[in-house]
Amino acid sequence: MNKSASSVVRKMADAPRQIVGAGTATEMQVLLGPEDGTPHFAMRRFIMGEGGGMPRHTNTVEHEQFVLRGRARVTIEDRTFQVEAGTVLYIPAGARHDYQVLEAPFEFLCLVPNKVDRVEICGDEDAG
Repeated sequence: MNKSASSVVRKMADAPRQIVGAGTATEMQVLLGPEDGTPHFAMRRFIMGEGGGMPRHTNTVEHEQFVLRGRARVTIEDRTFQVEAGTVLYIPAGARHDYQVLEAPFEFLCLVPNKVDRVEICGDEDAG
């Protein structure tokens, strides 16, 4: 995308929420992305409700994440972490990972490169 650079300022609440089909009680907002003229990264917000989470999956792009509120169990490859507000995570491209909400709502910001991101749900044989 080759848009001329311009500033974007808006309220988080103005970004539409989308249901994440692969998740349970999970929604996502694109806060900033290529359609806004961001040249390198998209900023997304994930909101997971009670009993929510994402199954074990991989992405073709890296993730940089910052937890805003709530608590969750996050497994990256064969390591499991309990994360809460103020925790940062780096998930390399191709790493198997999943989320299980422990305290809802669990919310985090996720920055990803502006590249095609292919998500693949891992089968039971891939479980760690």
